[in-house]
Amino acid sequence: MKGVLNGFKEFVLRGNAIDLAVGVVIGTAFSAIITAVVDGLINPLIAAIFGEPDLTDVATFEINGAIFSLGLILDALFKFLCVAIALYFFIVLPMNHLAAMRKKDVEPEPEAPAEDVRVLQEIRDLLAAQAAGGPGTAPGSPTPPRDL
Repeated sequence: MKGVLNGFKEFVLRGNAIDLAVGVVIGTAFSAIITAVVDGLINPLIAAIFGEPDLTDVATFEINGAIFSLGLILDALFKFLCVAIALYFFIVLPMNHLAAMRKKDVEPEPEAPAEDVRVLQEIRDLLAAQAAGGPGTAPGSPTPPRDL
């Protein structure tokens, strides 16, 4: 039982769970801002253009007692686009710009290993060949005869 509780504690205190919780809270607050913009600015504009208080009443019709509302779909799509645009311009774009500025200050990694790394790799390969009893096992030792 103690192992389960410790595992749960590690899960909750891990960065991913905390980041997710912060994201949900920020998303909820951001949703309230978007709802206020839609209700306070967009819906009055729609009312002025279409003569309806919001998009949900636009293009509503009835067939055999069933009510169809294309405006409901348009309203959901419009709200989604508002959220997506706001997220992109106020969160994603500034974060990408910040990441680019951080990368600008970082020294790029070398294309190939440095000279000292290549020398160390050659020494490692020579030592491995000596340990395996390959040619040139010891400096100045005679080379083994070859079969022709």
